[in-house]
Amino acid sequence: MSFFSARITRMPLRDVTTHASPPCRNGRSGFTLVELAGTLVIVSILALVAVPRFFNNNAFDVERFHAQAQSVLRHAQKTAIAQNRNVFVSLDGARFAACFDAACTAYVVTPAGKNSDSARTQDNCSDNDTALCEAIPSGIAFNKSIAGAGFYFNALGKPFHLTDPPPTPTSTFVNALVITLSKEGDTRQLVVEPETGYVHQ
Repeated sequence: MSFFSARITRMPLRDVTTHASPPCRNGRSGFTLVELAGTLVIVSILALVAVPRFFNNNAFDVERFHAQAQSVLRHAQKTAIAQNRNVFVSLDGARFAACFDAACTAYVVTPAGKNSDSARTQDNCSDNDTALCEAIPSGIAFNKSIAGAGFYFNALGKPFHLTDPPPTPTSTFVNALVITLSKEGDTRQLVVEPETGYVHQ
């Protein structure tokens, strides 16, 4: 007889039919009256607040031109520094333009290669689609905190009033220039800081 013996044990087969399935829930699922009321309140608030603004283009119009105007001002300063020369900014109430002369007949070229070329921009920017010039869109009110039709950046990027004859080192641009753009309650501002010429919102 062998030292090791094998013993085979038969395991009973499991009867799968005897196992009961999980109990079925017969209750109906749905929303309670409180949940439905809360949903209606939220939808009503969205309808009163969000939907009217979705169809109101005033904020988008002001924001779009605010970005264009900020780009004109910033690139005017960068061009003055890069080319070591004065760059004049025209703020005559009809347009934002950057030029190499006070009369604004020699435009700085826009870095994008082309401005918006809208009908108003064509009319107010000598029909020059490469000029760093954007007309103020219809319906947007424009105000600025300084007198005169604009200012200029010197070769260091420092702002000067048009009444400061170049190449004077002394600037009378001692207070920040605040430009306000608004349309039917939607308002944006641009600020040009004295001394540094920093342009920001």
